[in-house]
Amino acid sequence: MSGGALPDDGSRARHVECLAGGRLHRLAYREWGEPSNPRVVVCVHALTRQSRDFGPLARALAPRWRVVAPDMPGRGASDRLHDPMLYQVPTYVADAVTLLARLDVEEVAWVGISLGALMGMTIAAMDRTPIRRMVVSDAGPALARAALERIASYVGVATSFPTYEAAFAAIRAISEPFGPHSEAEWRFLVDNVLVRREDGTWTLHYDPAIGIPFREGLKVPGDVDLWSLWDAIRAPTLVLRGERSDLLAADTARQMTLRGPKAELVTLPGVGHAPTLVPTSQIELVREYLEAGKA
Repeated sequence: MSGGALPDDGSRARHVECLAGGRLHRLAYREWGEPSNPRVVVCVHALTRQSRDFGPLARALAPRWRVVAPDMPGRGASDRLHDPMLYQVPTYVADAVTLLARLDVEEVAWVGISLGALMGMTIAAMDRTPIRRMVVSDAGPALARAALERIASYVGVATSFPTYEAAFAAIRAISEPFGPHSEAEWRFLVDNVLVRREDGTWTLHYDPAIGIPFREGLKVPGDVDLWSLWDAIRAPTLVLRGERSDLLAADTARQMTLRGPKAELVTLPGVGHAPTLVPTSQIELVREYLEAGKA
């Protein structure tokens, strides 16, 4: 069971079968709002997070949108993959395309945090993309190696804790770059990723093996360069950058306003990697941007 007392977020739990490595796996997702609403926004979490994170944003959007948030493979309620090396963007994108087909709509808006943002960029750069409007939270076409190494230092490394208090302290410390949040918001963010075992100890919701291909990728020297993707995107895009971000440099964010979709840019003071879209001020930025377009 999850840590603390997570509130009922009003979502519907669903799943779709996806294919990777010659085997089927279950991709779980949550859905808010009217199921028949053709105005759909897909929200995708960061590397070690899950769909519950989008509850506050989804409740704000649900009166006018159908909001769909998946747990990517190995996270939350989704199946773990038999081959750790499948935990990479091509698998995640393929699963997302299967999910988009399940939704039975011609176009969607996309909100992605870090990994979810990279997935959105990949799909938005494709011919015949269904993404018509996009919000990118602290990721871009150039990713700083130092930040990737920092993330690699903890992903899948320490995933077992003797008490809830120890688990909370560890996850709260790792999550410090998220920036200012209320105590209630911190409790929500930490509890979302904790699972209590039958023996009373605590673990994280994700498969520790997701860190294996992540660290393998760091064997290639230098920063990650995805400018060819960015330059192919035409969907109107909002970039939210944490002022203290070590992954998305200020100069890269500025160039993102000049190339590709020529994105709008909002820099969030006091925030690092990555804006969680949980504080009300961040929710309002996303809601207003989505409402300004047609998706």
